Amino acid sequence: MDDSTARLSARGLTCDRGERRVFAHVGFEVRPGGLLAVVGPNGAGKSSLLRLLAGLLPPAGGVIAWNGHAVADEPEAHRARLHYIGHLDALKPALTPAEMLAFDAALRGQRTGASAISAALDAFGLARFADLPARFLSQGQRRRAALARLVATPAPLWLLDEPTLALDADSVARLTAVLARHRGAGGLAVIATHGGLDLGAHDTLDLGAVR
Repeated sequence: MDDSTARLSARGLTCDRGERRVFAHVGFEVRPGGLLAVVGPNGAGKSSLLRLLAGLLPPAGGVIAWNGHAVADEPEAHRARLHYIGHLDALKPALTPAEMLAFDAALRGQRTGASAISAALDAFGLARFADLPARFLSQGQRRRAALARLVATPAPLWLLDEPTLALDADSVARLTAVLARHRGAGGLAVIATHGGLDLGAHDTLDLGAVR
């Protein structure tokens, strides 16, 4: 990554959904190469926290900051620096994995060449499915195609919500390797997980305890 001092932080972060307070007064900091594992029972707010960090939900209170500056002041810049992968794979059925990665890069204002797309698909064992429309892919293959975005268009911050859903053991190992390379290059990650992924050294935020 090009910013060895980049850091993501939250202070007093509070989330409401409808009339329900999901969590309140959450704080943390993630530094280059760092990983925050978000854990807790169903309903504790793991997915909501990631959506707050991605700018998809407004917080009911508190501040999310990048390098000490509130991300709410520059929402477009914040979206450009992150990858958010939720429970839905967000693939267009008519597009192939290769086309999807090129489309995603274009949305980000990047030009991702064929070699970079091929390398991203190969990282998740999808090279032979590069030109197959997404509607013909299995659930696990669609998940891997979504995760290939992480490699095709680099971003310093990864927000991953249960990234191992529908993945077999080989695919989990591939994701582990990709995540290790990201962190080794100074990237940051916040991952909501119930386990099953080797995270290496990391910090943990238990939203069940926060509630």
